[in-house]
Amino acid sequence: MRIELVRGDITRERVDGIVNAANSSRLGGGGVDGAIHSAAGPALLAECRALRRTTLPQGLPVGQAVATGGGDLHARWVIYTVGPNRHAGQTDPALLRSRFTECLRVADQVGARTVAFPAISADAYGWSPQAVARQAREALAAARTEVKLVRFALFSALVLAAFQAEFSRKPLLGIPQHVRSGAPPTSASS
Repeated sequence: MRIELVRGDITRERVDGIVNAANSSRLGGGGVDGAIHSAAGPALLAECRALRRTTLPQGLPVGQAVATGGGDLHARWVIYTVGPNRHAGQTDPALLRSRFTECLRVADQVGARTVAFPAISADAYGWSPQAVARQAREALAAARTEVKLVRFALFSALVLAAFQAEFSRKPLLGIPQHVRSGAPPTSASS
């Protein structure tokens, strides 16, 4: 697995799947969820509503992930996960770490080999970017997956700096890591 850290807009990533750090309804909202729904168009919302009517009538619980098509995005898949909310008492780092692992499991199920992640639960859900970066690194270190590329598409320079510091502090042995602050490559095979 190759790891890339980039400052960028996850909705523009040219990968097989992007991760949506969504609320439990997966019906759009603010932040990453709202941006993805806006960029993906009405087909994505229709798929989410269908899941809500059938498979997930109570919404997506913390601890699970699910995939839909990508709508108008470059990515073929959107993989949804609900990050733990520290403000609501969900303070166990293992719960945050498992969000990354669960998304890789779903990526494997749908055949996604390149995946872009946001900083799940950073800031809005009360987790510091440093804590999110640490749990992401630990999850990837233990991951058993067919995913070949994990790209963290991080919206702010502050969050990118936290990820750079964490991945530089304790690199993953045998896993190539690339840090760029510019635009990511334009093809999923890079």
